[in-house]
Amino acid sequence: MKSFKHLLLATLMLLGIGQAFAAEDDVKYQDALATFKQASETHKFFNNAYGYALFPTIGKGGIGIGAAYGKGRVYRQGAYVGDSSMTQVSIGFQLGGQAYSEIIFFKDEKAFRDFTSGSFEFSGQASAVAINVGANAQAGTTGNSAGAGQAGGAQNATAAYINGMTVFTAAKGGLMFEAALAGQSFTFEGK
Repeated sequence: MKSFKHLLLATLMLLGIGQAFAAEDDVKYQDALATFKQASETHKFFNNAYGYALFPTIGKGGIGIGAAYGKGRVYRQGAYVGDSSMTQVSIGFQLGGQAYSEIIFFKDEKAFRDFTSGSFEFSGQASAVAINVGANAQAGTTGNSAGAGQAGGAQNATAAYINGMTVFTAAKGGLMFEAALAGQSFTFEGK
């Protein structure tokens, strides 16, 4: 009987820990979403997009060869529909590491379906990364974007849909110098 009580207590503790991690996870998404909603450049996308994918933290680093990874959630018309993960491998001049948030807006159902088909890839990337930048530029041949300018700065990038998608990133910390060819690959798993 005593071992059953210990097992029950351990199970309840694990459930509590799991709920705490889930709550902490929700806070990360809420914080990242709030950051992107504060940028005036994203307002029209939040108002008109069919959906979006939100990655609260993507870690990126490299010395010559680099890699990045992050987990996100996908939303259609404001409703959470599944999870996504982003991986990236890059080769070229690069040194350092950084963490950033990323949001990908889908203009219409076609762009949403392309992204959520199970496996999707942006075929190229050009990035400008600096410490404490509110957002930076991304451009790809399959459909990326421009970012939202530096936090507190007067410079703002203009973003438009390319192939039905646009991407904004917000630097969270770190410093990375790079001139690398890279492509972000995404997987999607519906809930």
